[in-house]
Amino acid sequence: MSLSKIINQPLPYFEDSARLFAPLAGKPWAVFLDSGYPVSRHGCFDIIAADPVCTLVTHGNVTKIKREGVVSESTDDPFELVKKQLLPKRSGFDDLPFNGGAIGYFSYDLARRLEKLPVIARDAENIAEMAVGIYEWAVIVDHQLRRSRLVGYLDEAQLVYLTALFSRLPEEGAQNVFRVTGSVEANFDQADYAEAFSRIKKYLNDGDCYQVNLAQRFSAPCHGDPWAAYLKLRKLNSAPFSAYMNTPEASVLSSSPERFLKLRDGFVETKPIKGTRPRKSSHADDLDQISQLESSKKDRAENVMIVDLLRNDISKTCKKGSVKVPRLFDIESYATVHHLVSTVTGELADGRHSLDLLRSCFPGGSITGAPKIRAMQIIEELEPHRRGVYCGAIGYMGFDGNMDTNIAIRTLVHSDDTIRFWAGGGIVNDSVMEEEYQECFDKASAMISVLRQLTVA
Repeated sequence: MSLSKIINQPLPYFEDSARLFAPLAGKPWAVFLDSGYPVSRHGCFDIIAADPVCTLVTHGNVTKIKREGVVSESTDDPFELVKKQLLPKRSGFDDLPFNGGAIGYFSYDLARRLEKLPVIARDAENIAEMAVGIYEWAVIVDHQLRRSRLVGYLDEAQLVYLTALFSRLPEEGAQNVFRVTGSVEANFDQADYAEAFSRIKKYLNDGDCYQVNLAQRFSAPCHGDPWAAYLKLRKLNSAPFSAYMNTPEASVLSSSPERFLKLRDGFVETKPIKGTRPRKSSHADDLDQISQLESSKKDRAENVMIVDLLRNDISKTCKKGSVKVPRLFDIESYATVHHLVSTVTGELADGRHSLDLLRSCFPGGSITGAPKIRAMQIIEELEPHRRGVYCGAIGYMGFDGNMDTNIAIRTLVHSDDTIRFWAGGGIVNDSVMEEEYQECFDKASAMISVLRQLTVA
């Protein structure tokens, strides 16, 4: 007998949700939206889901939609295709962030469906620009209230099976193995980076743009289970907007500290990061890094540029006059870096959907530059490889209209026995090449450290 309404089943609470997700980690389309708890105390909720009833995978102009084993193809706007799967709106439980809906990634290169961009950079990833599942159930772990819930539309057999699966703490047995089998290589050396930096400076001086985000791509050969690599990553660089997603084409391992867009009961929030300093081992030196970041005119100017860009982006789908900047230049500290973070808010306009908001702001301005389209054209010209998932967004869009997504920075992508990640920073008129080049490695330090620990001797 099928259940006709959404259920909300209590489950035992386990402090480390990674152990709950482990039995699902190898399943196609298993997803873990991870607050980083208990290593990180920034987050609150973890979301675990698997067995989507529908998947949407976009390559170029074609999206393949698979439901009940039947595959159809569409050249319609991918954002609109996801939105159609979430309509009509379903009510849920107000105390839960997610009551079923879409979870997945929207790659940086999906922007090619939204804007006219040159085709120059090499697509070495060769994976989907969008990979989204529609999930009828999820486990929601609330670390503040120390409780877990199974929520969703389930028949009785599913309810019994999932309740049993998640009601016992899995034994900690032998972990699967992941090994890096060669050196980590960057697609820029310092001379190449300096050349790209110089060309950006010329664009800035000529008035083409005010800021351009330039990123390096790192890659290494590997073999084994990427879930094992993610467990290392979340211990070394826990972050509140982390995620592990296992798609048929690639596994995505994200330890992002940056929220892109949150939508809750019509209230919109975005939290751009601009400004970074590496952590120091000495407490006094670490406090000095914070002080330098707080007082940096360059970093504050960069942050304000992106705040203005995001105010404009969310205004496209928000009520007139509702967009505000309640917090400017907050310091947030993570395992390896300090960040300068601001908060922009608004109220979603009547008749607008979470996918309308995501589309209007995509990709996030904090990882492009300003003005956005010109900066993206320059990025395509100067970066040797396409970004793929990096600098896109990972997160959920619920049947209930709510949404939360990250900016996919500090993110590794695994496919075809290769693991890749990227790191970059915004360049403005008074940027210094050597400092910007070093900042890439400051941001990449946790990921480089993880891969070095996993390297075969």
